[in-house]
Amino acid sequence: MSPLVYILTLNWNNLSATTDFLRSCATLTYPNFRVLVIDNASETGPLDVVLAQFPATELIVNDSNKGFAGGMNVGIQYALHRGADFIFLANNDTLLAPDMLDQLVGAAIECKADLASPAIYCLGLPDRIWSIGGRRSLVTLEVAQCYRRLDVSELQEPFVVDYVTGCGMLLSRRCVEKVGLFDERFFMYYEDSDYCLRARTEGCKIIVAPCARMWHHIAATIGGSNSPAERYHMALASVQFFKKHVCGWRWFIVILYRTASACKTVLRLTLSGHRASVCAYLRGLQDGLRR
Repeated sequence: MSPLVYILTLNWNNLSATTDFLRSCATLTYPNFRVLVIDNASETGPLDVVLAQFPATELIVNDSNKGFAGGMNVGIQYALHRGADFIFLANNDTLLAPDMLDQLVGAAIECKADLASPAIYCLGLPDRIWSIGGRRSLVTLEVAQCYRRLDVSELQEPFVVDYVTGCGMLLSRRCVEKVGLFDERFFMYYEDSDYCLRARTEGCKIIVAPCARMWHHIAATIGGSNSPAERYHMALASVQFFKKHVCGWRWFIVILYRTASACKTVLRLTLSGHRASVCAYLRGLQDGLRR
């Protein structure tokens, strides 16, 4: 029998995206999977009515918004308790190719990988790559996205990376038992980078399976890319990440690099007219430094 895979997704005030995601799950050809929706205390929409369209879907309703890390941790523990061999974390603003799980689980088993990711494309631009993992600098801890150097259309075999995004991340039971859960101090963003760094420290193997495909509507839940909410949480989490992992002489290089990156971000947002996002970004940096 094929390994049991639990597909986990979070819902927070975005029933439309969640419904579309569940429709794509219904087309999956993998023979042994279950879908779990974790609702992070949404304020709008009759989620039970939506799920009635998908009676096999399991549901957990949190009593507060626990963010990505906290919400997924609830689901991961639920899935492990019910015998999951693999857990696939997916944003609810994504769509899955029908054979995605077949390709992804097959690649993880064949490569003996602890974490695996499909090739993730941009929703609306189906041939444009959004993420196929990344390599991490040993000095700055920054992740260089692989799509800048690779043509995914020419790739067939899985390849090893240091980082995959939580937007579409397959975790083996062995990985969770070795690495643990997400660090819930990361409310949104960088929890996946933190997890992958911890996994690599534990000797876990991380791969991308380019033949497995999914599509992502970027930052749809919080207003889109470069929205004030997206910029705030990204800035806050970035400071938390580097404060957690950087030590010693590397601080000097990281501070120089991150300061230059912050100046570049502020300039880009200003020139593109996102002044509210500039204020939110700076506030996120400030709050991160204070915590």
